[in-house]
Amino acid sequence: MTKRVFNFYPGPATLPLPVLERAREEFLDFAGTGMSVIEISHRSKEWEKVMTDATNLVRELMGVPQEYKVLWLSGGASTQFFMVPLNLQQQGKVMEYVNTGGWSTKAIKEAKHFGDVEVIASSEEENFSYIPKNVEFSEDIAFAHITSNNTLYGTEWGYMPKVPKDVPLVSDMSSSIMDRPINVKEFGVIYAGAQKNLGPAGVTLVIVREDLLDRVPERAPTMQKWKTHAENDSLYNTPPVFPIYICKLALDYMKEIGGVKELEKRNVEKAEVIYDVIDSSDGFYKGHAREDSRSLMNITFTMASPELEDKCVKGGTVRGLIGLKGHRSVGGMRASIYNAMPLEGVKKLAEYLKEFQAENQ
Repeated sequence: MTKRVFNFYPGPATLPLPVLERAREEFLDFAGTGMSVIEISHRSKEWEKVMTDATNLVRELMGVPQEYKVLWLSGGASTQFFMVPLNLQQQGKVMEYVNTGGWSTKAIKEAKHFGDVEVIASSEEENFSYIPKNVEFSEDIAFAHITSNNTLYGTEWGYMPKVPKDVPLVSDMSSSIMDRPINVKEFGVIYAGAQKNLGPAGVTLVIVREDLLDRVPERAPTMQKWKTHAENDSLYNTPPVFPIYICKLALDYMKEIGGVKELEKRNVEKAEVIYDVIDSSDGFYKGHAREDSRSLMNITFTMASPELEDKCVKGGTVRGLIGLKGHRSVGGMRASIYNAMPLEGVKKLAEYLKEFQAENQ
């Protein structure tokens, strides 16, 4: 087999090796059809089984109640930035958002096309280095919106904000879906681009409570209504077949290793390995996120100079530790250690960072 590196890119991100190997084995002849999965009809019984199995696995792994619909949609989470306000808007009611980073900022921008938006809390004044505390959303608003994990800045919500009973809480979970157990009933809508924790780019998972499906204005375009896709089991049009198929294999794998509780255990252990290096470096590595807001998925840190950071990134690449350069809005370095990143890769990164510090202090 070709030598594989440890992929710390923020997305598209690493996938479990057994998932890739199974996809390779089935690629030319899927389910005995004599065709590749990217060739078969999305109306065939073989494909409908993939869709059903993927949806059922999401329900099982996340504990999704029956009163929620599970949708597989195109367009990435960025499309949901406008589909959320389009589908949940209510005349005369404000939409409230918390701004914790670049993706939150983009979601807020799109929501403004559909009505009044209030940003009730933000960490922008400190370059999004923390999650605001004691956030409470107002009564009589259309919906409340948070971004559960902030890929660019390395922060993650560690608590659930207070939302009035009749206000649906919406969360963009693109970079933290299934990194730990959650209570789906606390949310009206959850959405996540697959390319970080579930599968490849090209499909977005949307979990929406059924009673919210009728809010969408009748005049809204057919394809932009969640209701359209819910009524057709995500088969109204040709779905992104291959990405959904890989997600299904990844979900199989997650179930086999023990589900979301086991993923949380592994994720906590992995994050501690890298944060321990940062915290014990005497300031050689400086974490961007406050300790009480640190992400399990994206670890962001800086060094004394951009030149030193570039040297570290290049040295990591030589060692097969790929994708460590930070986002341009933060600078520095970033290690994305999503669900599929093995502990072995994290330990190799920790060893390298210790060696780099010893050689460059």
